[in-house]
Amino acid sequence: MRRQILIMFVAFISVTTFGQTAAKRIADFNLDKKTAIQGYDPVAYFTQKKAVKGKATIVATYEGVTYNFSSQTNKDLFLKNPAGYEPQYGGWCAFAMGDYGEKVEINPETFKVLDGKLYLFYNAFFNNTLKSWNRDEVNLKKKADANWKKIIN
Repeated sequence: MRRQILIMFVAFISVTTFGQTAAKRIADFNLDKKTAIQGYDPVAYFTQKKAVKGKATIVATYEGVTYNFSSQTNKDLFLKNPAGYEPQYGGWCAFAMGDYGEKVEINPETFKVLDGKLYLFYNAFFNNTLKSWNRDEVNLKKKADANWKKIIN
C-alpha cells in the first residue's frame, strides 16, 4: 500500500511539474500558435548550416513547445536531444536579450551557431542585430544568459 501511494505521489508531482514547466515555456518562448522559430527546422541550422522551413506535417513537441522539421531524419535527431537543438533565450533575439534584457522578435534566417548552441537575431529595416552581436559577443552573451535566467525563473 505504501509503495502504491509513493508511486502515485511521484506520478502526481511529475505531471504537475511538467504542466508548470510546459505552461511557463509556452508563456516565455517566442511562439506562433505554440510553434517555435516561425516553423523553421531547428536541426537544419546545425546539419545544413542554413535556415530551412519545416513542414507542418513533421512535428515534435518538447515540454509544450512545438517544432516543425523539414525531414523525418531531423525530427529523429531532435527527439534524441531536444534541449541541444532548441534556440537560446526561448527563440528571442540574442542581441536584444544581451543588450537590454528584452524579448524581441527574430528573423529565423539570421542566426549563428556558437559552441553547439543556436542563437537567433532580429534583422529588418536595415537593422541586422547579428552584426552588433558579433562586435561584442562575449559580453552580450554573458548578459543575455543572465537576463534569460531572470525571465525563466
